[in-house]
Amino acid sequence: MKSSPHKSRILVPTSAPEFPRRRRMRLRLNRQQINGLVWQIVVVAIAVAIIGWLWSNALHNLSVRRISTGFAFLGREAGMPIADSWLAYSPRDPYARAFIVGIVNTLRVAVVGIVLATVLGTLIGIARLSSNWLLSRLAAVYVEVLRDVPLLLQLLFWYVLMQGLPAARAAWKPIEGVFLSNRGLVLPAIPIEEANLWVIAAVLAGLSALYLLRRQLVARQMADGKARPLWPYALALLVGLPALVSFGLGASWTITLPELRGFNFVGGLTLAPEYFALLIALVTYTSAFIAEIVRSGIQAVPKGQWDAANALGLRRSFVLQRIVLPQALRVIIPPMTSQYLNLTKNSSLAVAVGYQDVVSIANTTLNQTGQAIEAIALIMAVFLTISLSISLFMNWYNARIALVER
Repeated sequence: MKSSPHKSRILVPTSAPEFPRRRRMRLRLNRQQINGLVWQIVVVAIAVAIIGWLWSNALHNLSVRRISTGFAFLGREAGMPIADSWLAYSPRDPYARAFIVGIVNTLRVAVVGIVLATVLGTLIGIARLSSNWLLSRLAAVYVEVLRDVPLLLQLLFWYVLMQGLPAARAAWKPIEGVFLSNRGLVLPAIPIEEANLWVIAAVLAGLSALYLLRRQLVARQMADGKARPLWPYALALLVGLPALVSFGLGASWTITLPELRGFNFVGGLTLAPEYFALLIALVTYTSAFIAEIVRSGIQAVPKGQWDAANALGLRRSFVLQRIVLPQALRVIIPPMTSQYLNLTKNSSLAVAVGYQDVVSIANTTLNQTGQAIEAIALIMAVFLTISLSISLFMNWYNARIALVER
């Protein structure tokens, strides 16, 4: 029996509803997105309406009570004394000048405190992992005690301790040119004038140029394999350029030693007891948390890194500095950002010891003018700006050291 030359074919009809179904799914997704966008707009509109109602209600109540509003008071004479200030200030200056002095005082605490707390916390965190039993136990006691005592109590403790120091005539003199008394800590200093500021600006510009130049040299070395020395450029940018600017402007770098004249010290740099107590409290309290962050970050690095380094005969300090810490930074940086923000916000406790930061000056302004909303808004704006600046920098640095997937 012969098979037919034409085999029968079974034609399966193409499912026509496939494309309309996909189109309907796409339309459904679009509707979901539109609904979500509509709800977001509604929620934002409700929030704006509530804020607008509260603001108009506050303005109405202030006008009924004949309390002026606005920031015109910033141009009026402040009439408040500020004892500790790096900027020139007189009670005849306007409130705007007083607020600027307060902002600088807040930055003095925040910036110096962040640097010192980072250094001290890192050392304590490394000490907790030390093979020396006594050193690790002392570091553990430091961390546990300072973390468990409220910051305000620590601040009051240091302030009372500073007030209990001897008077200026009987000041402690641990080393030549350094005095510690109930007037604060007095250190040798270099008078900073306009010429000195230009030299400092030249150093900062040299550091920036050296950073960019180093990146170019590294890129060239990766391209052709030839190592190029960096030290001649560093010598020219960090030593030659500032020296040239200093010589051209005639900057003076004479160190002035403090001297006791009468009942107070003359010359040098004086750290007021309020500032010194606040700085010590913030640094020691925050460093305890940073120490735990550093310890956990180091322990997060696989132990095989240590074993491989020990097998190669590398020193423990070299392994910690060049191998372990760079990897631990990826774990350390995010929680470290929170501690920096906490230190900045905790500096507002300065009002407890009488240090005149932006919060203290705003409170005095509020009592003198009665414009509470404007004073509180200025405080919020200052701390928000500082906190956002810290967050942006730390997020940039965290993204820079993050591992890049390939």
